[in-house]
Amino acid sequence: MTSEWKAGSAIIWKGVWKEKPYEDKGEIIKIEPQHTLQYSHYSPLAGLPDAPENYHTLTYELAEAENEVLVRLSQDNNADEKAKAHSTEMWQQLLEELKKVLEK
Repeated sequence: MTSEWKAGSAIIWKGVWKEKPYEDKGEIIKIEPQHTLQYSHYSPLAGLPDAPENYHTLTYELAEAENEVLVRLSQDNNADEKAKAHSTEMWQQLLEELKKVLEK
């Protein structure tokens, strides 16, 4: 993932997913260090045209609560239940990886 990490800047993801190379893209919408990260996201792997209606908005929010940090995640614009299930699976993987990093 690459970005300048400023509102309005591009964000690019490159890698391989299920043996297929990909390059996803989006734009940083809002960034408040230690509180909020919000960006748009488009993936050609979805098989949809690169058009505004095919972008998601993803939001990560952090909040302090008695010796804990709460993480709230949201994503909009899932086309159907299959897309929603895929997003849920991706979020779960992200949270599992985040937990591993934080527990080191």
